[in-house]
Amino acid sequence: ILGVANQKSIATGIAKICHARGARLGFSHLPDGTGKMHRRVEMAISDLHPLFIEPLDVNQDAELDHFFAKLKTAGNLDFMVHSIAFAPLEDIRCKTIEASRKGFLEAMETSVYSFIATARRAADLMQNGGSLTTLSYFGGEKVVGGYNMMGLAKAALEHAVRYLAWDLGPRKIRVNAISAGPVKTLA
Repeated sequence: ILGVANQKSIATGIAKICHARGARLGFSHLPDGTGKMHRRVEMAISDLHPLFIEPLDVNQDAELDHFFAKLKTAGNLDFMVHSIAFAPLEDIRCKTIEASRKGFLEAMETSVYSFIATARRAADLMQNGGSLTTLSYFGGEKVVGGYNMMGLAKAALEHAVRYLAWDLGPRKIRVNAISAGPVKTLA
């Protein structure tokens, strides 16, 4: 499960349900050099007896390769949950027409391409088919005031889901996006 931020994360809720149904889980955390993010994730999911909690910057191919190599040693992969999104705050707060090129590219890389990159690596570990799930929001389908750059990213993410489903369906790998609705999270 990629992207647990704290106890209120949608990814934490998903992890608890999966664990209750017998899943053995591994987790990522954003590397920060201080251990703060590791501790935050650990506090959120420690009662789930994780196989591992590893740092992962999804915008770095070497880190993706290392993370999925670690995952491969844990056994067969049946599913992956991608709960990762980011855009610079100044590019969310401003009108979309005023967003920076740098902010746009960072939002798309972190929020959309990271799902494609992790899906490719996860699919290679799903020898018997599986499931890839990412999280979206209504703001990717309709304009939601104040969501701005993240709305663009979620729209692109939802379309990436469709193309990945097309690519991976023949390998018996389902690809879906969940839009949980308004939930009080860190975001």
